[in-house]
Amino acid sequence: MARRVAAVLLLLALGCLLGILLLCLGSGDARGPPGFKYGIVLDAGSSHTAMFIYKWPADKENDTGVVSEHSMCDVEGPGISSYSSDPPAAGKSLEHCLNQALRDVPKEKHAVTPLYLGATAGMRLLNIANLQASNAVLSTVTAMLKSYPFDFRGAKILSGEEEGVFGWVTANYLLENFIKRGWLGEWIQPKKKTLGAMDFGGASTQITFETRDTIEDPRNEVMLKLYGQPYKVYTHSFLCYGRDQVLKRLLSKLLQAESYQATVPNPCWPTGYRKSLSLSSIYDSPCTEKERPSLPLNTIITMAGTGNGSLCALHISKLFNFTTCSFSRCSFDGIFQPEVSGNFIAFSAFFYTVDFIQTVMERPVHLPKDLKDAAETICATSWSELLQKAPKLEKRLSDYCATSMFVYLLTTRGYNFNNHSFPNIAFQKKAGETSIGWALGYMLNLTNMIPAEEPASHKSMLYNYWVILILLFVVTTLTALVTAVYLLRRSKSSAI
Repeated sequence: MARRVAAVLLLLALGCLLGILLLCLGSGDARGPPGFKYGIVLDAGSSHTAMFIYKWPADKENDTGVVSEHSMCDVEGPGISSYSSDPPAAGKSLEHCLNQALRDVPKEKHAVTPLYLGATAGMRLLNIANLQASNAVLSTVTAMLKSYPFDFRGAKILSGEEEGVFGWVTANYLLENFIKRGWLGEWIQPKKKTLGAMDFGGASTQITFETRDTIEDPRNEVMLKLYGQPYKVYTHSFLCYGRDQVLKRLLSKLLQAESYQATVPNPCWPTGYRKSLSLSSIYDSPCTEKERPSLPLNTIITMAGTGNGSLCALHISKLFNFTTCSFSRCSFDGIFQPEVSGNFIAFSAFFYTVDFIQTVMERPVHLPKDLKDAAETICATSWSELLQKAPKLEKRLSDYCATSMFVYLLTTRGYNFNNHSFPNIAFQKKAGETSIGWALGYMLNLTNMIPAEEPASHKSMLYNYWVILILLFVVTTLTALVTAVYLLRRSKSSAI
C-alpha cells in the first residue's frame, strides 16, 4: 500500500514539475514577446553633437531603470552653434547619424519613435550674441529632422537649469535610486539616497543635488515629484565655465597680463609647445568679449609653454570670483550653494580629465591633494614626454594641465568639496552600458515615462499571481517528493 501511495506522489511531483515548466514557458504573452519601443535624442553640445537611441520593453514603459542605450553616433564636425555663418550646414551635418538611426531602429517602428534635439550652452551663447543666427540654425536643423520618418517632437535650446536637472534625473534613474520592483513585483522605495550630478561641458558646467538645507535663492531650487516621492533639488549652471570657454578666458587673461606682446609665455602649456593664435579665435565669444582689446582681431600672437603649475593655478583662479556673496554661503561669482552632501557622480569632461590623470599619467585621484599634485605633474611634463605618453590625444594634449587645475579649483574652492566629501565623487562616463548626461532624463520627462505618482500596485498583480502560483507548485512538488521518499523507506524497513 505504501509503495502505491509513494508511486502516486512521485507521479504528482512529476506532474507539478511539468506544470512549472509549462507555466514558465507560457507566462509570456501568447502572441510572443512584447517587443521594444525606441526614442532618439540629439545632444547638440557646444563642441559636438551626439545622437543617442534608447530602447525599452514595450510592456514596461513606466518601470524605472528599464530604458537602456541601444546605440549612439557622434556627429562629425563641430557643434551646431559653430555654423552661425552657414546655417544650412548645421542641418546637413546631422545626416550621417540620422541615416544610422534609420538602420538602428526597426523600420516598422520609425513612425512611432519620438525624435528630439536639445541644444545646450553653445547655442545659449549664440542666442545671446546673435539671435537671428541662432534662430536660423535651429530652423535648418528642424527642417532636416522633419525630413526623416520619425515622430519629430521639437528642437529647442535647454536652459542651464534644465540641463543640470535632467542630468541628475538620468544618473539616478539608471542607478534605480527613485524606485524599483521587489522580487514579488511590488514597487519599493530604495533606502539609498539620490546621487548628486556634476556635468562639465564645452561652454558650461552644472552641479545638481538633493538637499535638506534651505535654498536661499529660489532660482536654484527645483521641486520634483517622481514615483510619488518629493525631491528638493539644488541646481545651478555656470555659463562660460565649460572646458572650451574656460580655455579661451584663460588665454585672454594671459594676453592681458603680458600686454598683448608678440610672444606671450603660457604657464599652463607644457615646455616645448608653441602655437600662433589670432585674436579673433579668442575673442569670438560672449564669454571673452568684455576683455576684447582695441587691437585688430586678425592680429597674430605666439604663445610658448613654460609648464609652471603654481603660476597656472594663479591665473585660473582669476577666472572665479570667490569674494562676492550676498547669501550665507556661496560657491563663486556670488551664487548661493548649500553644503554638498552625499555621493556625487561627475561626468563629461570631469570624467575625461580624471581618466587622463589615472590612465595616462598613472596617478590615483582619491583626495583633493591627489588631484592638485597630478595637475602640477602634468604641467611640469614636457610636450615631447606628453606626446610619447599619449600620441593619440595630441589635439587636446596641451590643455590637460589647465583643465586638471581648473577641475581641482572648481571642486575644492568653488563647490567646497574637502577631504571628507571629495572621496564621495565617482568620475564616470556611463552607468552600466548607458551614457550619463541630460539626454535620457530629457526624453523620460517629455515622454512622461517617470510618473509623478507612485505606480498603482495592480500593475504588478498579474506578475505577483504568477510568482505565487509557481511558489505553490514548488512547495507541493517538494512535499510530494519528500513524502514519497519517506514512504518508500518505511515500506522497505517494514519488509525487512
